[in-house]
Amino acid sequence: MNSAAPTTTDPHAQLETLGLSLPAAPKPVAAYVPAVRSGNLLFVSGQLPFLNGQLLATGAVPSVVSIEAAQAAARQCLLNGLAVIADHLGGDLKRVRRVVRLGVFVQSDDGFGDQPKIANGASELCAQIFGENGRHARAAVGTNALPLNATVEIEFLVEVD
Repeated sequence: MNSAAPTTTDPHAQLETLGLSLPAAPKPVAAYVPAVRSGNLLFVSGQLPFLNGQLLATGAVPSVVSIEAAQAAARQCLLNGLAVIADHLGGDLKRVRRVVRLGVFVQSDDGFGDQPKIANGASELCAQIFGENGRHARAAVGTNALPLNATVEIEFLVEVD
């Protein structure tokens, strides 16, 4: 018998084990909806690193925000996105079958090319929470500006039941 870890985990139990909890689902800051479901796919609008109503990080990496602080901001974006997903699914993250894709946008200085390191902050946490089903396709993109001067913004595509 294979003793490998199961491919699925209870995301709520994993959050608790990690000492994390989901915030209230963030409200849109412009003219859009937080999530749209089409069939079994849930598209989640870009999430900023809000924590207790304030942006966790603003400005460009690495001149204003360190790689480590930007990774923490990416983790907060992930938690905010999961809060939107949970809100859309009646609070039950166990209904997430697979995290399909993350689109990670990093406000970057000219010449900065380590956006994947920032995105790893969210990707690694996603895998810790959802196990194998949290491993996803991804884009890690550098940009000169993001809404509200946020350091990171992440959009989500998840398969749900």
